[in-house]
Amino acid sequence: MFTLGIDVAKDMLDAALFDGAKYKTKTFRNTHAGIQGLLEWVNHHHAGHCAAGLEATGSYSEAVACTLHDAGHPVSVINPAQIAAFVRAELGRSKTDTLDAKRIARFTALHSPPQWSPPPQAVRVLQALVRRLDSLLDLQQQENNRLHTAHPSVQDSIRAVIDALQVQIDDLRQRIRDHVDQDPELRQRRDLLESIPGIAERTSAVLLSHVHILDRCRSVKQWVAYAGLDCAIVQSGSSVQRTGHISKRGPAALRAALYMPAVVAMRHNPVLSVFAGRLRTAGKPGRVTICAVMRKLMHIVYGVLRSRKPFSSTPVAAM
Repeated sequence: MFTLGIDVAKDMLDAALFDGAKYKTKTFRNTHAGIQGLLEWVNHHHAGHCAAGLEATGSYSEAVACTLHDAGHPVSVINPAQIAAFVRAELGRSKTDTLDAKRIARFTALHSPPQWSPPPQAVRVLQALVRRLDSLLDLQQQENNRLHTAHPSVQDSIRAVIDALQVQIDDLRQRIRDHVDQDPELRQRRDLLESIPGIAERTSAVLLSHVHILDRCRSVKQWVAYAGLDCAIVQSGSSVQRTGHISKRGPAALRAALYMPAVVAMRHNPVLSVFAGRLRTAGKPGRVTICAVMRKLMHIVYGVLRSRKPFSSTPVAAM
């Protein structure tokens, strides 16, 4: 059986078909036409429904992964850290896009990584809206920062850009509300999330754009690990004794979205305020306390969405 490895970049797709002994390689544009060309190339080599592997590269890999899945190919979206470790294990020294595609194909053939399935269409739309909103908010913050130090001759121009961005931001926020309202499952989950003190409209939208992953998690530990909030310990013998830290191996945007809700929850969430108080009493630094509250907040999100019951300050519901 063939395996297909794809090295995904912003503009290009480097593909490698592996039959267990030899490779066939070709490069395609990362566009709709290029992805269709990739499918035709695979069919031309009579590869059938080959197992395809590609690294998780956010929005750059979404289109090709969805197209391959819809065409009937088993798709695995692989953590780049796994491929990097695989290359180190093979003592790989050189690095090119074609070599990376071959390594991904070989990794997929040897390790049969779990199959990936795309999120529901409603979630795909929400993800696009949330990403666009985050981009505009970042742009607006950049312009606000420039305004503070800008020469008076350009301040009117900067204010005009800020105002224009605000119009687009308000429109996107309304589109997100309308989109969630029109989908019964998303609407129910949003109401459950916003019953948790500390989680408001913006955070609930970000969580909803990731919540399809929760349906695949068999435990709250996997949900926390997905967000990169699990603890990573590095110890070996007597010489390596590093302080524990969060792994940060999940979506950075999700962790960023949880930061301010955790700060608010430390004051207003009856469960998390007590939890944070215990950590402060134990002498934990502020950053450690906030990370622990973010992790506990993910526990509560998991419990609320799994039970389909609004937040309650009782221990059973909170955990």
